[in-house]
Amino acid sequence: MRISSGPITVDEYISVFPAAIQERLIAVRSIIKKEAPEAKEKISYGMPAFTMNGILIYFAGFSNHTGLYPFTSAILAFSEELSVYKTGKGSIRFPHNKPFPIRLITDIIKFRVMENREKAEKKSSKKVWKN
Repeated sequence: MRISSGPITVDEYISVFPAAIQERLIAVRSIIKKEAPEAKEKISYGMPAFTMNGILIYFAGFSNHTGLYPFTSAILAFSEELSVYKTGKGSIRFPHNKPFPIRLITDIIKFRVMENREKAEKKSSKKVWKN
C-alpha cells in the first residue's frame, strides 16, 4: 500500500484547483506536450514535472499565480520578456490577475527542449564505444 500526502498523477494535481487555475495548468501541460511530445510527465517535489533527457520543466498552481520552473538558463535567456513578472533563480510567477502569456510560455518551453536536446547530444558524443 502506498501512503501519500500529495497527488500521484498530474491529473490529480490539477483537479484540486478551482476551474480558472485548472485552465492555466492545463494550458501549460498542453504546451509542453505539444512542444515535447516525447517528454514524460510525473510528480516531483509535489508538483508536475516533465522529463526529457533530464528534467525539462516544472509547473505549479497557487492561489495568486501559476509558477513555471524552467531553470536559470531560461530565466536569463528571456530576461527582457520576463521583466514584468516576479522571477527567482529558476522560477517565474504568472499572476492570475493578468493575461496568461501563452506565447511566452511556449517560447520558454521550446528553449528548454532545445537546451535539453543539445545537452543529450553533447553527452552522447562524449561516450567512447568499446568493442
